[in-house]
Amino acid sequence: MRLLSGTGPRTGLLRWLTRALAAVGGLAIAGIMVVTVADVVGRQFGVPVKGAYDIVRTLGAIGMACALPLTKAVKGHIAIEFFFQKLRRRGRALTDTIMRLALLGLFGLLTWQFVRQGLIFWESGEVTPTLHMPVFWVPWLAAVACLVTAGVTLWHLLHPGRSMMRTRQ
Repeated sequence: MRLLSGTGPRTGLLRWLTRALAAVGGLAIAGIMVVTVADVVGRQFGVPVKGAYDIVRTLGAIGMACALPLTKAVKGHIAIEFFFQKLRRRGRALTDTIMRLALLGLFGLLTWQFVRQGLIFWESGEVTPTLHMPVFWVPWLAAVACLVTAGVTLWHLLHPGRSMMRTRQ
């Protein structure tokens, strides 16, 4: 239980993983910008970036997947407050618990499916169209991100009303 207690060293691991994935996602988005600018400028001089589409598509998937845990940790997701605020305290707590349990199931299912998809890509030798870069690892990275997001969701379930991490202002 110390894994999610909020003070144990393993919560530090969950926070570290969340931050590490956010850093990877941020680097992926920066990479998209660099490749896109280099490709646009290169095309003006007749030397486009080979495989720019492959790179941007892969980095986009990485950026989106790796942003999930931090977004969940800081409660940066979209919430529909109108309906939620109409409920009494007990109704809000029940709705919040049900939604978090549903999210746990969803992210568990996504983790499993991403692992399966990565195995399919591994076994088939799936590669990107232009660069012929193997892609099995992209769903596996998404699986790690979904698993960490499930961990954050479980932390929130056990610590209602608290944010696991704060954003820096």
